[in-house]
Amino acid sequence: MDTKGRHVIAELWRCNKEILNNLEKLEKIFVHAALKSGAEIREVAFHQFAPDGVSGVVIISESHLTIHSFPESGYASIDVYTCGETINPHIATDYITNQLEAKEIEKIEIPRGMGKIQPQIQP
Repeated sequence: MDTKGRHVIAELWRCNKEILNNLEKLEKIFVHAALKSGAEIREVAFHQFAPDGVSGVVIISESHLTIHSFPESGYASIDVYTCGETINPHIATDYITNQLEAKEIEKIEIPRGMGKIQPQIQP
């Protein structure tokens, strides 16, 4: 079994606050992101918090995509983890970033299952 994977962790600031608090829209964005990257979706679970915020996960055969949103701050933390070499997590990450209308983005890629962790800051 191939244990190699790529894990992209992104900090998204100054996002569209309405989208960040819309469970249905976030779920749709994340499902489309997974499909755009070529991943195979296994399960989808999203939860709306009161008064604000959504957490969600799209389980894919290759691993997962997740979000925790904080609409009051215009902030979302996301991660996209893909195993194997056929799926590029940056395709999904970039799609999500664009759909959330993020104005400030910080992301890092962490190679997984390849020995010592060596994060790679992404532009």
